[in-house]
Amino acid sequence: MIDVQLAQQLKEAGLVWKPAAGDRFAIPDRDLDEEVFVLSNMTIEVYQVPEGRVIGFNGTTEWALDDVEIEEALWLPREDQLREMLGGTFRALRATDAEFDVQTVLLGEERSFTASTAEQAYAAALLHLLAAAL
Repeated sequence: MIDVQLAQQLKEAGLVWKPAAGDRFAIPDRDLDEEVFVLSNMTIEVYQVPEGRVIGFNGTTEWALDDVEIEEALWLPREDQLREMLGGTFRALRATDAEFDVQTVLLGEERSFTASTAEQAYAAALLHLLAAAL
Protein backbone atom coordinates (compact mmCIF):
# COMPACT_ATOMS: atom_id res chain seq x y z
CA MET A 1 0.00 0.00 0.00
CA ILE A 2 1.22 3.53 -0.71
CA ASP A 3 1.76 5.78 2.28
CA VAL A 4 -0.02 9.03 3.12
CA GLN A 5 2.85 11.18 1.83
CA LEU A 6 2.83 9.54 -1.61
CA ALA A 7 -0.98 9.71 -1.73
CA GLN A 8 -0.77 13.42 -0.91
CA GLN A 9 1.71 13.95 -3.76
CA LEU A 10 -0.71 12.24 -6.16
CA LYS A 11 -3.58 14.42 -4.94
CA GLU A 12 -1.50 17.60 -5.30
CA ALA A 13 -0.49 16.50 -8.81
CA GLY A 14 -4.16 16.44 -9.79
CA LEU A 15 -5.32 12.88 -9.15
CA VAL A 16 -9.10 12.95 -8.70
CA TRP A 17 -10.84 10.42 -6.47
CA LYS A 18 -14.23 9.09 -7.48
CA PRO A 19 -15.04 7.09 -4.35
CA ALA A 20 -16.25 3.52 -4.81
CA ALA A 21 -16.83 0.57 -2.50
CA GLY A 22 -13.54 -1.08 -1.59
CA ASP A 23 -11.47 2.11 -1.88
CA ARG A 24 -8.97 2.70 0.91
CA PHE A 25 -8.41 6.14 2.40
CA ALA A 26 -6.79 7.96 5.29
CA ILE A 27 -7.83 11.02 7.25
CA PRO A 28 -4.64 13.02 7.75
CA ASP A 29 -4.21 15.80 10.29
CA ARG A 30 -6.73 14.39 12.77
CA ASP A 31 -4.40 12.08 14.68
CA LEU A 32 -5.57 9.27 12.40
CA ASP A 33 -2.67 9.34 9.92
CA GLU A 34 -1.78 5.70 10.58
CA GLU A 35 -5.36 4.42 10.26
CA VAL A 36 -6.61 3.07 6.94
CA PHE A 37 -10.34 3.09 6.26
CA VAL A 38 -12.21 1.19 3.54
CA LEU A 39 -15.41 2.35 1.87
CA SER A 40 -18.12 -0.24 2.33
CA ASN A 41 -21.81 -0.17 1.56
CA MET A 42 -22.46 -1.27 5.13
CA THR A 43 -20.24 0.80 7.42
CA ILE A 44 -18.42 3.59 5.57
CA GLU A 45 -20.10 5.08 2.52
CA VAL A 46 -20.22 8.28 0.47
CA TYR A 47 -23.41 10.27 0.32
CA GLN A 48 -24.61 13.71 -0.75
CA VAL A 49 -25.65 16.41 1.72
CA PRO A 50 -26.58 20.04 0.91
CA GLU A 51 -22.99 21.11 1.65
CA GLY A 52 -21.47 18.52 -0.72
CA ARG A 53 -20.33 14.91 -0.65
CA VAL A 54 -19.28 13.40 2.68
CA ILE A 55 -17.98 10.08 3.89
CA GLY A 56 -20.36 8.73 6.52
CA PHE A 57 -19.20 6.42 9.28
CA ASN A 58 -22.24 4.32 10.14
CA GLY A 59 -22.07 2.77 13.59
CA THR A 60 -18.36 3.41 14.19
CA THR A 61 -18.60 4.99 17.61
CA GLU A 62 -15.07 3.98 18.48
CA TRP A 63 -13.75 6.76 16.23
CA ALA A 64 -16.35 9.32 17.30
CA LEU A 65 -16.88 10.16 13.64
CA ASP A 66 -20.23 10.83 12.06
CA ASP A 67 -18.98 12.00 8.70
CA VAL A 68 -15.98 13.62 7.04
CA GLU A 69 -15.99 15.95 4.06
CA ILE A 70 -14.61 14.17 1.02
CA GLU A 71 -11.87 16.82 0.69
CA GLU A 72 -10.54 15.88 4.14
CA ALA A 73 -10.02 12.25 3.14
CA LEU A 74 -6.95 11.09 1.26
CA TRP A 75 -7.38 8.27 -1.25
CA LEU A 76 -4.87 5.41 -1.01
CA PRO A 77 -5.25 3.79 -4.45
CA ARG A 78 -4.64 0.06 -4.78
CA GLU A 79 -2.14 -1.46 -7.20
CA ASP A 80 -4.84 -2.30 -9.77
CA GLN A 81 -6.25 1.24 -9.62
CA LEU A 82 -2.82 2.81 -10.13
CA ARG A 83 -2.11 0.51 -13.07
CA GLU A 84 -5.48 1.31 -14.63
CA MET A 85 -4.84 5.05 -14.38
CA LEU A 86 -1.63 4.63 -16.36
CA GLY A 87 -3.83 3.55 -19.25
CA GLY A 88 -2.09 2.98 -22.55
CA THR A 89 1.22 4.32 -21.24
CA PHE A 90 1.75 1.17 -19.14
CA ARG A 91 4.01 -1.44 -20.74
CA ALA A 92 5.24 -3.82 -18.02
CA LEU A 93 5.81 -4.57 -14.37
CA ARG A 94 8.97 -6.45 -13.58
CA ALA A 95 10.04 -7.79 -10.20
CA THR A 96 13.56 -8.47 -8.97
CA ASP A 97 14.63 -9.87 -5.63
CA ALA A 98 14.24 -6.51 -3.88
CA GLU A 99 12.46 -4.10 -6.24
CA PHE A 100 9.65 -3.58 -8.69
CA ASP A 101 10.08 -1.77 -11.98
CA VAL A 102 7.17 -0.21 -13.89
CA GLN A 103 7.86 0.57 -17.52
CA THR A 104 5.84 3.15 -19.43
CA VAL A 105 5.88 4.84 -22.82
CA LEU A 106 4.66 8.42 -23.17
CA LEU A 107 4.90 10.24 -26.49
CA GLY A 108 7.41 7.69 -27.71
CA GLU A 109 9.66 8.07 -24.65
CA GLU A 110 10.24 4.92 -22.62
CA ARG A 111 10.58 5.40 -18.87
CA SER A 112 11.22 3.12 -15.92
CA PHE A 113 10.12 3.69 -12.31
CA THR A 114 11.66 1.55 -9.57
CA ALA A 115 10.51 1.17 -5.97
CA SER A 116 10.41 -1.36 -3.16
CA THR A 117 6.73 -2.20 -3.81
CA ALA A 118 4.72 -2.47 -7.00
CA GLU A 119 2.24 0.13 -5.74
CA GLN A 120 5.02 2.65 -5.09
CA ALA A 121 6.48 2.06 -8.57
CA TYR A 122 3.04 2.51 -10.17
CA ALA A 123 2.50 5.69 -8.12
CA ALA A 124 5.84 7.12 -9.28
CA ALA A 125 4.90 6.41 -12.89
CA LEU A 126 1.51 8.03 -12.36
CA LEU A 127 3.12 11.13 -10.82
CA HIS A 128 5.22 11.43 -13.98
CA LEU A 129 2.13 11.04 -16.17
CA LEU A 130 0.17 13.66 -14.18
CA ALA A 131 3.11 16.10 -14.40
CA ALA A 132 3.30 15.57 -18.17
CA ALA A 133 -0.41 16.39 -18.46
CA LEU A 134 0.11 19.92 -17.09
